[in-house]
Amino acid sequence: MKLELDIIPLADWFPGFQKPLLIAGPCSAESEEQMLDTGRQIAAFYPNSIFRAGIWKPRTRPNTFEGIGDIGLKWMKAVKEQTGLLTATEVANAEHVEKCLKAGVDILWIGARTTVNPFSVQDIADALKGVDIPIFVKNPINPDLQLWAGALERVNNAGIKKLAAIHRGFHSFDNSPFRNSPKWELAIELKTACPQLPMICDPSHISGKPELIPYIAQKAMDLDMDGLMIETHNDPSVALSDAKQQVKPFQLKEIIDDINIRSSTIDDPDFRDKLDELRAIIRKLDNDLLELLSKRMAISRQIGEYKRDNSVTILQVAHWKKLFEESLSTGNVLGLPEEFVKGMYQLIHDESIRRQTEVMNFKKNTPGK
Repeated sequence: MKLELDIIPLADWFPGFQKPLLIAGPCSAESEEQMLDTGRQIAAFYPNSIFRAGIWKPRTRPNTFEGIGDIGLKWMKAVKEQTGLLTATEVANAEHVEKCLKAGVDILWIGARTTVNPFSVQDIADALKGVDIPIFVKNPINPDLQLWAGALERVNNAGIKKLAAIHRGFHSFDNSPFRNSPKWELAIELKTACPQLPMICDPSHISGKPELIPYIAQKAMDLDMDGLMIETHNDPSVALSDAKQQVKPFQLKEIIDDINIRSSTIDDPDFRDKLDELRAIIRKLDNDLLELLSKRMAISRQIGEYKRDNSVTILQVAHWKKLFEESLSTGNVLGLPEEFVKGMYQLIHDESIRRQTEVMNFKKNTPGK
């Protein structure tokens, strides 16, 4: 995927920036007391962090808590005045943008439910024209990289150069043990397409539970992401939204203080030479793997031709089950995780099925074939 964005480096937005850029605060603004108490505790631990809170909450069904509304903007302003923290909130339409700009909110983000709709993103982008304010764009609910990239492009085309992406995971039918499937490969692909794009991870929405947040936060940092957005509430037990995934300020401190920040640059020439040597071995092995896969698929095609000529179905369930179980057993002996082997063989099998389907539907006597 190609993604060209005209953006300003994160260090130029926040002088003295050090990883991780921390964005913390409650899922929703609920009361002025809750906002101020949470903000003060966060500021005491991390005075250079950003205070976040949802003012308007897009909900799946009506008659649930959909945010406190405009009054929450006054509470955000009070938090900023009393703690010195920058403030951030989610916007879902042009009206939200206008109200936030008027209230002096420092940073806006576009949520996952909005990113899926190019019309809504364009309306927000139009409202941002002529404005110099940082904008974060969360990934869409579903794993659609083009939608994510398209939303970033629309905002960038409006003249916003302080632009970042937020990786908050994706909905799927099997998220266990996470609330949202991380699908790290999509965040990596986006970062690869635009290396200068700052990437923030939202461990709260990926994990869905406090005990998994440290693991997700550390992995995000190991993947060279730039910051973390962690939902933090002074008393999560009474939170009106996402109560199960929010942490208390002291828990936030424990999470951040335990993160190991590793360097993404290599200065030691001996280390760099050794790494290059190992990477050269990896490249050769990768090429060998590709050659083997090509040979395997050629044989799959031959099998498809033989099945076609003998009127046999493509899928032979008993054979596939036996092959799959044997592969898992062999993988286990070789020290390969079961989930990795499952995923790899499912991809190989799907491609084999696709090739055999092409063969099955190829008619030898069709003119032009």
